[in-house]
Amino acid sequence: MKDELSDAVPCSSLAVDSILRVGTAGAIWGLCIGPYDARKRGLSGMPRASFVAKSVGKFSFQCGLVAGVFTVTRCGIQRYRRRDDWVNGLVAGAVAGAAVAAGTRSWTHVLGMAGLVSVCSAAADFSRTN
Repeated sequence: MKDELSDAVPCSSLAVDSILRVGTAGAIWGLCIGPYDARKRGLSGMPRASFVAKSVGKFSFQCGLVAGVFTVTRCGIQRYRRRDDWVNGLVAGAVAGAAVAAGTRSWTHVLGMAGLVSVCSAAADFSRTN
C-alpha cells in the first residue's frame, strides 16, 4: 500500500506538505524563542514585537526550506533509483544540509552541515520500521 501511494503522489505535493508542516513548526519555535531573545536584548514595545515577528519569519522560512529541499531531493532520488532505502535519505540530507549552510559562504560550514544532516537522515531512514 505504501509503495502504491508514494508512486501516485507527485514529489511537488509531498514537498508542499512538508514545507507547510515543518515551516509551521519553525514558526512555533520562533514564537517561543523570539520573546526570550527580545528580553535578553532589552527590547520592549514595538521593537520587541518587530523582533519577535522577524524571528517567527526567519525560523519558519529556514525550517520550510530545509524540509522542501530534503523532500524533493529524497523523492526524486527514490523515483530515479526505484528503491526506498537509507541511501535516498543520505543524499537528500547532504543536499538539504548544504542548502542551509550555503548562506554562511564557508566551505567548512557547508561540508559540516551536509555531513551532519546526511548522517541523521540516513539513520532515520535506516531505523524506520517497514
